[in-house]
Amino acid sequence: MAKARQNRRAKPSRANAAPAPRAEEAEPTGAGRWKAMWTWLAGILSAVIIAVIGVVFTAWFNARGSDAVDRISGEPPIKVGHVAVDYSTQDTALREPVTDPGERAVLLSSTSGSRHDAVMARHHRAPLEKTDVTVVLIGNRSSLRIVDIKPRVLDRKPVSDGALLVYTSAGEVGTVELSADLDEPAPRFAAAKDPDTSYFRKKQIDLKRGERVTLSMSVKGTAAYYEFDLLVTVLAEDRTEQITIEGPDKNPFRVTGTADAYRTYYAVSPLRGWQTISRGQACLIERKIQKSKEC
Repeated sequence: MAKARQNRRAKPSRANAAPAPRAEEAEPTGAGRWKAMWTWLAGILSAVIIAVIGVVFTAWFNARGSDAVDRISGEPPIKVGHVAVDYSTQDTALREPVTDPGERAVLLSSTSGSRHDAVMARHHRAPLEKTDVTVVLIGNRSSLRIVDIKPRVLDRKPVSDGALLVYTSAGEVGTVELSADLDEPAPRFAAAKDPDTSYFRKKQIDLKRGERVTLSMSVKGTAAYYEFDLLVTVLAEDRTEQITIEGPDKNPFRVTGTADAYRTYYAVSPLRGWQTISRGQACLIERKIQKSKEC
């Protein structure tokens, strides 16, 4: 029994047992090394592809991207920067006499600007026999071509005879670049040097983004009173679009033929407004009505 006790004491306890050696970490196998390499190469390739895509997109956007954005957003290929009708040297006619006391006060005074223009607009002021229009167009694509501009008649009525406003200092204006006659069955613009040939049959106007062109157009009408706008045909990126140009304040352009007689006559007042004159005085001043049977 004593020997058995000695054997038990000699047997090491669990607490004093030597720790088991730790297994060494396994080195990557050949398959693991290839996987790491492919991951690294894939990262580099992705960065290169992204960089190439960025360069290509930048080049495309600079060349055509802005056009695509404008087209998607509904932006027109050209913008109308300015529209004006020259009344400064033109005799004009109103469709109805100015009878309202407040409107007559505005007409006879030296008032100008919006109040004066509002009275004229309500009575459909129209230049006599010819309207001189100035339009500034601005390119809104990287490249475009204006292939045609036509006056489009919106309304046709008998000539206006409500009132004639005579500019005593009226004279011949400078030669305009383009002219059209609304009395023709199919009005079209022609150059002054070649009135029998459509201007846009031989020439077009090329514009780039931000470029401007100023058009001076004379539109005639002697047989009736006309309201009209301008229809512009534009070719951009092999697509044809049409743009409508309206007159100032979104009103149509107007022109009227000369009436045999008017219900009222006005001439420029020395005080810068208008003053009423007799029919006889108007006949002496205005050459367009001098042949009238009423003169």
